[in-house]
Amino acid sequence: MIRISEKTLKDLELDTVLDHIAELCNTDYGKTKALEIVPFSTKEKLHTALQHVYEYKSSYLNDARIPNHGYDSITKEIQLLQIENAFLEAFNLKKLISISTTTNELLTFFKSNKELYPILHKTSTEVPFTKEIILLIDKILDKFGEVRDNASSTLLGLRKQINIIQAKLNGSFGKDLSRYNGLGYLDEIKESVVDNLRVLAVKAMYRRKVKGAIMGSSKTGSIVYIEPETTLQYSRELSNLQYEEREEVVKILKALTNDLRPFIELLEQYQEYLSDVDIVAAKSKYAKRLNAVLPKITEKRELTLQDAYHPLLYLNNKTKGEKTYPQTISLKEDNRIIVISGPNAGGKSITLKTIGLLQVMLQSGMLIPVHEYSRICLFNTILTDIGDNQSIENHLSTYSYRLKNMNYFLRKCSDKTLFLIDEFGTGSDPELGGALAEAFLEVFYERESFGIITTHYANLKMLANELPNMTNANMLFDARTLEPLFKLHLGEAGSSFTFEVAQKNGIPYSLINKAKKKVERGKIRFDKSIANLQKERSKLQKTTSSLKTKEQKAEEEKERLEKTNERIQRKLESYQELYDSNQRMIYLGQKVDDLSEKYFNNKKKRELINEFIKIVEVENSKRKKQTVKQQKVKKVKEQKVVKEVEEKVKVIREKKKEQKKKEEKTIQQKPKVVLKIGDRVRMIDGKSIGTIDTIEKRKAIVNYGVFTTNVALDQLEFVERKKK
Repeated sequence: MIRISEKTLKDLELDTVLDHIAELCNTDYGKTKALEIVPFSTKEKLHTALQHVYEYKSSYLNDARIPNHGYDSITKEIQLLQIENAFLEAFNLKKLISISTTTNELLTFFKSNKELYPILHKTSTEVPFTKEIILLIDKILDKFGEVRDNASSTLLGLRKQINIIQAKLNGSFGKDLSRYNGLGYLDEIKESVVDNLRVLAVKAMYRRKVKGAIMGSSKTGSIVYIEPETTLQYSRELSNLQYEEREEVVKILKALTNDLRPFIELLEQYQEYLSDVDIVAAKSKYAKRLNAVLPKITEKRELTLQDAYHPLLYLNNKTKGEKTYPQTISLKEDNRIIVISGPNAGGKSITLKTIGLLQVMLQSGMLIPVHEYSRICLFNTILTDIGDNQSIENHLSTYSYRLKNMNYFLRKCSDKTLFLIDEFGTGSDPELGGALAEAFLEVFYERESFGIITTHYANLKMLANELPNMTNANMLFDARTLEPLFKLHLGEAGSSFTFEVAQKNGIPYSLINKAKKKVERGKIRFDKSIANLQKERSKLQKTTSSLKTKEQKAEEEKERLEKTNERIQRKLESYQELYDSNQRMIYLGQKVDDLSEKYFNNKKKRELINEFIKIVEVENSKRKKQTVKQQKVKKVKEQKVVKEVEEKVKVIREKKKEQKKKEEKTIQQKPKVVLKIGDRVRMIDGKSIGTIDTIEKRKAIVNYGVFTTNVALDQLEFVERKKK
């Protein structure tokens, strides 16, 4: 059973992460649930939750995007359904249709895409698919959310009567309006509406001449609003009918509400399901912001984080445009506890918080910003002691509070525990506090817990050096400038650089020297040795980095020279072949010339032919006769070359076609100008520019100066407007 205390979650600032996730939720209920996220109590639930987020995040890259899951909360509607004789109004019923439709769309989507989203589909199968709610409401309400006329025969009759009376009222009012306006009794506005009734806007001086009920007056008193006497009877009759209509609508809505009461549990399930999808979507959006991934979750006891970022620091630095340094750290069976030492402001606490926050985020079902090859096991308990824990309410000092906390650690610590302690042992006398801290650390070690602590105590560094499954580590510093490099280095303890930092900050050397004399020589030598080791390592790292750069450059130069040499060699070989071929041609030419001269002198044809045949046979003996198989291979090679050339030509043609389509699309997307007489235009793809003389029936007569022509408007391209 996994249980992680609220104090741990607060120490690691999980609440801030939850605020970010709540902001990304679409629904109010989703926001509320997001703020209540805690680590999962079982591995099964956690694995399902992580797969949900992983699958949802992968949907951003798929063509099959997950549909909208937004909905209006129906908590009040569910409460009304639970009250006897209460009924839902039309706007309440529209919410029920919306949530049912949204749920059905998601269930249908996951069913048809179960290969892409297997876990999301599996979860969705637990929610029933039904259109009964939608059908019941659609039978009563129209698409505008009004009760249908045919919802009952009584309502239909009442609405017909209302329409008749309304028509009579409007006709009567219209006659009075025309009559009194003709007599000049009405103001310029003629009429108005008071208490949803049409009234005449009568000038105050003529109010006694217009028969009817006075409904009010204007602010200045110059206009009196009167409902004509002839329309009063229709108004009363209309009011009575509207009252009866409302009574009938309430009766219909009550009956519909009773029909929907059996679906209370299903509606609650719908709301829970959609709010859960909302949280999954918000976690996915947050993962996208962080470039977060799902690392390998291993059953072995191992915590290996590569390129791990603190989420809050990463987002904060991203907003400021500053760089965030990732950390790589590993805890295994043979390296269970890491003791990080070194000067303050080097990133020790951030490294500690990064490990803790990423662990609780993962165990709360969130993806984390690490390299995908990271490996993480799950812990039943995560214990933290981070920051200044002075308790004003309990009147405890920092050290008393820490001792109380250590006592809690001793009770809870096991081989399924990860503990994270910042500035371990501080708050008391360095000698005594350090000894007690060492005793605590030995207990944690014996119980095979995993943990990371930060400290300045030399005895804890020495203990980490002595025990086989505990390792020293330090945050790297530039030995010359003493500026932090924000990189964790395993295997060595870190110097606090106490005196060096003091000297850098302008403290007089005489005062520093005086302080050195007050400290035991052994401690100074120990700290100085560590500092020197760190300086040497810093130099070695720079040298290694420089050598690697040079080696890389040398390798690149070697490859370049080898390629150049290969190219030159090929050229030399081709030149040699050409030279040999030319020499052979010269030799043959010389032979033919000799034969020619000999024939010129003796005119013996037979001798000439015999000599020439000998030369040809000698040359043919040098040629290698190709077999049928070799000829076929040669032909295949030639065909392959031809095919490659044809494919390249085809690709070039396709690219040209695509380019042409894009250009045509761009032309089509341009807003078309409405052509007018006098505009300068040209035919599409034409060069000659003319002026529109007349436009008639989607055709224009264009004057080119020398001649005129009749052209359809859609064949013309606008050039410029006629200058006024």
